[in-house]
Amino acid sequence: MPVTLAVVTGAHGVTGEVRLKVFAEDLKPHKSFNAGALTLKTLRLTPQGAIARFAEIPDRTAAEKLRGTELTVPRSALPPLGEGEYYHADLLGLAVVSDSGEPLGHIVLIENFGAGDVIEIERPAEGGKPGKRFMVPMRPDAVPEWDDEKLVVASRFVD
Repeated sequence: MPVTLAVVTGAHGVTGEVRLKVFAEDLKPHKSFNAGALTLKTLRLTPQGAIARFAEIPDRTAAEKLRGTELTVPRSALPPLGEGEYYHADLLGLAVVSDSGEPLGHIVLIENFGAGDVIEIERPAEGGKPGKRFMVPMRPDAVPEWDDEKLVVASRFVD
């Protein structure tokens, strides 16, 4: 499964560079994106994200056509995780249960407002209406455990 590390937000200058919104801590270890379709030549970090040049993008016209393109790498290209660490891509879509085993829904979004990650959980749909959503901080007291199949939320954090 490919993992999105950045997205092209537009062209930068006239020589084919693009502006990126970066979702990863560091793009530099990755030289190839989108199954080899894009080869990173240079990368400069900016306060707004990054400026990149790809070997396959010769000019501004080609760079403008990339707007909205997600830059992906295979999951296997990411470094191994330490204890208690996770990739957002691994949590999205994951089933959620309470610590008493009650099914709560699935993870639809992960946000970070500055104090740590917050997961948004969507309850199952009822009566043809989409399920209600609620948010839980991704902290050990709120999320005591998770694995590849489910995430457990402490009952006191369930609305």
